[in-house]
Amino acid sequence: MKIWVLNPPFLKRYSRPQRSPAVTKSGTLYFPIWLAYCVGVLEEAGYEVTFTDAPARGLDIQEVLRLGDQLQPELIVMDTSTPSIENDIRVGKKLKEILSQSFIVMVGTHVSALPEETLLKGASIDAIARREYEYTIRELASILKEKRFSLLEEEDFRKIAGLSFRSNGKVVHNPDRPYIKNLDELPWVSRTYKKHLQIQDYFNPNALYPMVTLITSRGCPFRCSFCVYPQTFTGRGYRFRSIEDILDEMEFVIREFPEAKSIFFEDDTLTANKKRCLELADAIIERGIKVQWTANSRIDLDMETMLKIKAAGCRELCVGFESGDQAILNSMKKGIKVERMFQFMKDAREAGIFIHGCFMVGFAGETEESIKKTIDLALKLNPDTVQFYPVMVYPGTEAFEEYKERGWLTASDYTEWLTPSGLHNCVVRNESLTSSDLVRLCDAARRRFYLRPRYIFYKLYQMIEKPSEIVRTAKTARTFFKHLIIGSKI
Repeated sequence: MKIWVLNPPFLKRYSRPQRSPAVTKSGTLYFPIWLAYCVGVLEEAGYEVTFTDAPARGLDIQEVLRLGDQLQPELIVMDTSTPSIENDIRVGKKLKEILSQSFIVMVGTHVSALPEETLLKGASIDAIARREYEYTIRELASILKEKRFSLLEEEDFRKIAGLSFRSNGKVVHNPDRPYIKNLDELPWVSRTYKKHLQIQDYFNPNALYPMVTLITSRGCPFRCSFCVYPQTFTGRGYRFRSIEDILDEMEFVIREFPEAKSIFFEDDTLTANKKRCLELADAIIERGIKVQWTANSRIDLDMETMLKIKAAGCRELCVGFESGDQAILNSMKKGIKVERMFQFMKDAREAGIFIHGCFMVGFAGETEESIKKTIDLALKLNPDTVQFYPVMVYPGTEAFEEYKERGWLTASDYTEWLTPSGLHNCVVRNESLTSSDLVRLCDAARRRFYLRPRYIFYKLYQMIEKPSEIVRTAKTARTFFKHLIIGSKI
């Protein structure tokens, strides 16, 4: 049985798997890590799998259709995202026209949040595998292998937890599949990368290039109202891989990807559990693993942990500061204090860890004056790099529901989550600021931060002092500074 796992064509270098999918100003392109895990599970079960990442390879719809015609797969697994969903449904329709006997199942955060809407809109889509889908797809493949597509009955599908499908014009939602508890039983995602992908296609400006993306856990215990993956995909229960399994995979990456300069740990919050974070760092040091890595963190990380993870190879942490207004932080359920941010940055500098700071605007109660406080805060904190964005709200999140109820969503359809060129678009307003206001303020914030002579000289000195930073910085600057000068368009 042939299975085709497809990150479908859309815009060139469209980064579908990231938390806010888009063509980014920095040229970021995420590894299709969730699809890759699914491929590994299917191959381990003995299936013949073709894995195609069309945006990374620059494949258009015609090239993908030709490939599909050659493959003649019985099962097609397609990733999706909110901004690309209309396109993805069209791709499914075109594939169905030439592969009428193929079963098409969609996966991802958007369809997990809106399975019924998607199935009613996309007649060519046969099913949705909701949330973590590896075992749902494996079970679906087993049933498809036993019976021909045309002979399948409703009862065959009703057995599959986590599946939504159409029956007699209505949508049936099977019970949710429990989240995977033993993450060690999943095949290493890096083996799938090695077999199917080119790591040079992928770039994250917060990691040395080229890099490999791994995860050490799933889920996030925090309650941020805007964060899409914990609310629609992996849940808020924190589940860990064993330390030994992580280290074994790190050694595999070092051995099998000699060109890789770093690892990006794409856990929602690698540092959320101090005890486990210290155990991981100690184990990396004890085993003598030498590789630089980047991870997502919060500002409650203490100096002891910073020094330990730095010794274990941590080069940079990506941190959500979000706002300089404590009332706004409270309203988004961030669970942090503005005062703690300064101690965090002080400790990070002493530990020698770079910080990429994330800031968002457009929450309820924010005014131009309070947003300027956030911009001033970013300048005072002075992390290595920053990003300023209007809050991006996605179906399935508390933030999306809040903005929808208040009438603050400015988009009439999902395509408006992007500009015509594929960049992030602002789809929200609040009681005092329009979408245009929010974009203008973010553009101003980026210019104030990055065009300071002090910052420019700092970056030049950094590249002289650490030549390993040259490729990363130059690759980012190639597109970023163009957008920095001309600003965003909505």
